[in-house]
Parts: sequence; C-alpha cells; structure tokens
Amino acid sequence: MKFGYEIDNYKVIQDTIKSGESFGAILDRHHVNYPKILEIASTIKETFDVRRVRAGKPYTILASKDSLEEAQIFIYKHDKINATIVDFKDSIIDASLFKKPIKVLEKEINGVINSSLSVTMDSLGLKPNLTYTIADIYAWTLDFYALQKGDSFKFVYEEKFIDDTIFAGYGKVKSAVFKHKGKDLYAFRFIADSVMGIPEFYDEKGKMLRSQFLKAPIKFQYRISSRYDLNRRIKYYGYKVKPHFGTDFAARIGTPIIATASGTVIESTRRGGNGKFVKIKHNSTYSTQYLHMQKQKVKKGQYVKQGDVIGWVGMTGNSGGPHVCYRFWKYGKQVDPLREKLPAAKPMKEEVKPRFYKYIKPLKHQLDYQRIQVREPEIATETITQK
Repeated sequence: MKFGYEIDNYKVIQDTIKSGESFGAILDRHHVNYPKILEIASTIKETFDVRRVRAGKPYTILASKDSLEEAQIFIYKHDKINATIVDFKDSIIDASLFKKPIKVLEKEINGVINSSLSVTMDSLGLKPNLTYTIADIYAWTLDFYALQKGDSFKFVYEEKFIDDTIFAGYGKVKSAVFKHKGKDLYAFRFIADSVMGIPEFYDEKGKMLRSQFLKAPIKFQYRISSRYDLNRRIKYYGYKVKPHFGTDFAARIGTPIIATASGTVIESTRRGGNGKFVKIKHNSTYSTQYLHMQKQKVKKGQYVKQGDVIGWVGMTGNSGGPHVCYRFWKYGKQVDPLREKLPAAKPMKEEVKPRFYKYIKPLKHQLDYQRIQVREPEIATETITQK
C-alpha cells in the first residue's frame, strides 16, 4: 500500500516536472485525452489548481497495467510530507490531500562556539533552518556578533522523519540555554495565553525574550563598522565634523535585511547618498530606516512583520563597503538605538507564573544536566533522546 493504493495493481511511473511542462502535457503523454484533462482540471479546481504545478516538483503516476498504460491517478508531491492525489480512474473525479505519517524525535545538542554560531552548528551536522530558528529566538537578547570563543549552548528540539529514516525537517525548539560571558541565557517555549494560543519564549523568571524592537537588522554574521556619532570626523572630508546618524552593520552583499519591528513601509526608493533604502513607520513614536541596499523587497504602503526580509545588503549611494546603515527615529528625530531604552513586549500575567514555573522545572533540569564542560573551544557534542 502506498498513498492508499495497492501499488501492485498499477504501472508506477515516477518523474519530475520539467521547466515549461504543464499538467495537461504530462497526462497527454500518459494517454489521457484532452477532453478528459479539461474535465479533470475543471472538477478539481477548488482543491487543486493544475496551473500552479511547479518545475522541479516530483510526481507519481499510477497507470493501468494493460497495453494502453493509461494514467489513472496523478500524485503531486508538494514536499516530503504533503501531496495532492488526483484520482480519475473511475467516472468520479476527486482531488484530496495526503500527508505521510511523521515520526517526531526529541534531540539535545551541545556545542561550544569556536568562531560563530553558524559554523559551530554546521560542524554538528545541523541544517541552516535550525540556526535561523535559534537566531530568531535570541534576536532580542543576544548579540551574535558579540559571541566569544568558548561560549557554549544546549538546545532541546524536535526532528521529523517519514518512513522512520527520511529526515523531513525540524519541529519545535522546546528549550535552550546560551552561556555567554559567564551568564546563562535561558529560553523556554510556553503558551501563556491559552485563548490566543500563541507560543512565546521566556527566560527562567518568566520574562519574555521578545521585545518590541530587534537588536539588529541582520540576524547574525555581521559586525558594527560604525556607530551613531554626532562628532564623527572623516579623512575623506578633510576631518571636518560630519555627524553619522546611523549604525552601520557590515555584512556580505546579498545578506538579508530584516525589519526590526512590525509596521508600514512609508518609503522604498533610491535617493542621493542613501542609495536604495526602505523606511518603516512602526507607530506614532518610532520609525526605522535601512540604507545602501542592493535591492528592496517591499513597496511603499506594504505592512511588514518583525523579522520579515525587506531587502538585501549592498553598496548603493555613498558607501565604502557592503553594509546597511540602520537609522532609528523617535518623535521625528534620529537617535542612537543602541542607547535607547526601547519598549518591551507585554509581560506574563502574575497568575500564569506558577503554571509556568511548574512547566519549566523539568526542562531546566534537562538543560542543566550534563551540560558541556568548557575546556577546549573546539568541543562539540550531541546527545539524542528519543521519546
């Protein structure tokens, strides 16, 4: 049995959609006439729009075993887990969604920073998706540029598998701890508002890690090359005072730039020394601006959420190297975001905290138990716990 069918009763054809190839062309090649193809497309359009099949996606055809070998079932694989099954072998045409059973394993990972988080995670055989998730969790509390050699971490997270052995992506990160500058920075996934049902990450005292503004417009792998400085003197301008109203985050060309808070794009254009830039209004008090982009991803009037990619690092305008100049506006005046006491997210309600403390007690024990002992910065180990 596969996809709910006895495979032995069919001729099984597996292939990948080629560039420019359509649903109709595929079925025509497998001996389905065009009136039938049009009928199929029309019948299933509410469930599956055949015009949206994408090149590179795998598919399976179950065809009759007779001399005609006419296609009877078309299975379009959206990803490793999800597929759409179009069944037209009988007079009734039907399209249904199919999801492969997923096995979820809980895993623990220990590591020590030797150069950067991404390099360390890569050395442990972990995929970038998990690195990005960790970066998102700690984006408000940890400056990844400031990580030091010898800082350590431990994460408890999920891995998903199909057919027991085929990796199908990561699930939830349940808990984490970063040891940075001798201090433990905990993160526990918890739903504090049962009505909203939205999980957030909190430290061991119930303080939400997320604040209203991210610390940086780039997730990680950047350096602050120039800070907000009203008395800056530049050799190129004869050492005359030329105020710098932004904070420069140097990174490779093409590095994604993210919105540090949710808001509405009020400018997405190119102008003078600013080059290509985006400006976002977050509320009546705060706005942010991102200069020297290689390219913008958003348009004026568009609403963006915190963490959304709004463009990519470039060197447009007056720029001596690839970076994003991040400008922060408060009541219409540019200020230094690194010195501002920025508003925090809503705190956990006091009546919820007892439930939270009870919930995280075993999770904290799990993080603290057999924590990696830092002796050599190169150490990186993995422990797997199956549940």
